[in-house]
Amino acid sequence: MNVNDTTSAAVLEELRRRPADRRRILFAGATIVTMDPDVGVIDRGDLLVEGDAIAAIGANLTADDAVVVDATGTILTPGFVDTHRHAWEAQLRRIMPDVDDLGGYVMATLAGYATVYRPEDMYIGTRLAALTAIDSGITTMLDFSHNSRTREHSDAAIGALRDTGIRGVHASMGPHFGEWDRQWPGDLTRIKDQYFSSDDQLLTLRLATLATDEIAGPALAYGPELGCVAKDLGIGVSVDAVFGTSSSEAVLRWAKDGILSPDVTLIHSTGLTPEAWKAMGETGTTVALAPTSDAQIGLETAIPAIDEALSVGIRPGLSIDVEVALASDMFTQMRALHAIQRMRAVNAVYGTDQQPSRITTHDVLDFATLQGARTNGLAGVTGSLTPGKKADLLVVQAEDLNNMPLNDPIGTLVLGSDARNITAVLINGEPRKWDGQVLDVNLAALRSEVHASREYVLNTPAL
Repeated sequence: MNVNDTTSAAVLEELRRRPADRRRILFAGATIVTMDPDVGVIDRGDLLVEGDAIAAIGANLTADDAVVVDATGTILTPGFVDTHRHAWEAQLRRIMPDVDDLGGYVMATLAGYATVYRPEDMYIGTRLAALTAIDSGITTMLDFSHNSRTREHSDAAIGALRDTGIRGVHASMGPHFGEWDRQWPGDLTRIKDQYFSSDDQLLTLRLATLATDEIAGPALAYGPELGCVAKDLGIGVSVDAVFGTSSSEAVLRWAKDGILSPDVTLIHSTGLTPEAWKAMGETGTTVALAPTSDAQIGLETAIPAIDEALSVGIRPGLSIDVEVALASDMFTQMRALHAIQRMRAVNAVYGTDQQPSRITTHDVLDFATLQGARTNGLAGVTGSLTPGKKADLLVVQAEDLNNMPLNDPIGTLVLGSDARNITAVLINGEPRKWDGQVLDVNLAALRSEVHASREYVLNTPAL
């Protein structure tokens, strides 16, 4: 079947008519930004999806019984990877757009709104965040779910990821404040057995924790005990609120205790000492930067630690963080980091004869895709358009008003595009957005649920 329109309803109908495990899709004539360092960019090429995986990339591919999509005038790119988002907060979006500092966020959200969340509120917020992620081209999202007040709260958050079809990473942590069942981290064993028994599924599990005991006490702080929990379960660790002197001291303790590794992600990593960065580089520890969060909320130096990471050989992933005060999409994170780092690089040598050391649009796209996948422990699964990896990809219109003419595909993705240009999103080979619309969502019903949940949370006194 050949249809010269990547937004065609007829193509979608034909795709969905075929069993997913035997489905073949051939995207023809696209500019393919693979983010595979061995392949690079193909100016006019084809990409074949078989079942849930990428089968081949090249010129003039043929495939019997494939649905052929004429992708001329589009860019194919890997889906973005979000390495850290507190998804349950989504119905509180932009409720504090000009938050003054971390304390203001913590007291309003974690010590206030979070304490009244029911399992259904966890589900609604997480589902809304995941669907929004898909709409803006994020195909993998790590949900740092730090409001697991009961096992039912955890179940609801996991169920929301499952129901949207996103490649989700459920990073589980107990809440900072208020009453809760104290079932975490013990409940992680049940969660893994019940929801994460297979290594070949869309959802994966991590342990979420904090860097120090300053905010919420020692029970939530990373150390040898929680390191053993993660090791026994065979899961990775994501550590939030890593910034400043106390976190620098903690990093050195973790290195001494042998609990830093590529399976551990340190989030933010703002204002750390050179000694801490050295330990992180030597252990292969991964880093999740939150460019707009650091800058807007003013975390420590308020400067995303990109130069510090690169200086020790760490190529970080990028993340959204909190939608209560920040944008929801990866385009914003890439542009913010690109602008901030290049501003600092030029400023550092202003008035001298030195040349600034600037990152590129390719760098930030790498951080948002392949390095994000590595940070989430999924580098062998997603993050690049590589045969054998899962088919998590975007179809981006290169000839739309804001993108034409296509002179540089990576520059266009990073500096020109936004969610409106994303015609289609495939996750695990399954269409999740088509013709510019997220599929299988009753928007009116979702809107009603979101508004009802918000009203409940805002009008219920904190516990």
